[in-house]
Amino acid sequence: MSDAKKEIITSMNYSNTDNILSDMKNIIDAAQSQAYQAVNITLVKRNWLIGYRIVEEELKGASRSDNYGKEVMKSLAKSLTKEYGTGFDFSSLYKFKRFYENFPNILDSLSPKSSGQVLSWTHYRVLLQVEDAAARKWYEKEALTQTWSVRTLQRNISSQYYYRMLQTQQPDEVEAEMKRLTGAHQNDKYEFIKNPVIAEFLGMAHNADFTENDLESSILSNLQKFLMELGKGYAFVARQ
Repeated sequence: MSDAKKEIITSMNYSNTDNILSDMKNIIDAAQSQAYQAVNITLVKRNWLIGYRIVEEELKGASRSDNYGKEVMKSLAKSLTKEYGTGFDFSSLYKFKRFYENFPNILDSLSPKSSGQVLSWTHYRVLLQVEDAAARKWYEKEALTQTWSVRTLQRNISSQYYYRMLQTQQPDEVEAEMKRLTGAHQNDKYEFIKNPVIAEFLGMAHNADFTENDLESSILSNLQKFLMELGKGYAFVARQ
């Protein structure tokens, strides 16, 4: 067997189980997992670097005005959205800025000498919801070591899992309950395929990353349009 073939087989953790269907599924799963990891690492690097550049610009213009950074991001958002589409509005750029500020050393884990383990950008975006630095660091560590899915991480943050673990006298029971309640979230091994952030980054979808308010507004706008088309006798009284 050539060295090239050996390298591919090793990199994909492939072994012949004498069951061709099982082997095909293992190959496909391994390839998808590696592709996901590669895209996520690139996405983390890109967003960190964008945040770094924004902070760098803010520091350079700090003496001009307190609002200098905000105006820079507004201008950037307009230009980048026009050229690259969704994903670069003011809110996104502000998240990239906060990502750099809260995780200034994240790229150290992506260096050639490191293990290469890193959470996805969507994980980090969820972690930015946590204002308490100690809690945020704990959630990051647990999400990485326990391979939490994004949905598991979000649920644990929303349920104050960190603070409950600090206060409880029975941490094993609290952890067991958490795992039971998030088990379904952990079993979705194709979570990344449905991830709108990844799809958008790859140019596979547009305007897929929206908030609950955006969804509500979209539904209500279409409902309002529908009622207006019905003509007299119908009224759209309020948006709530």
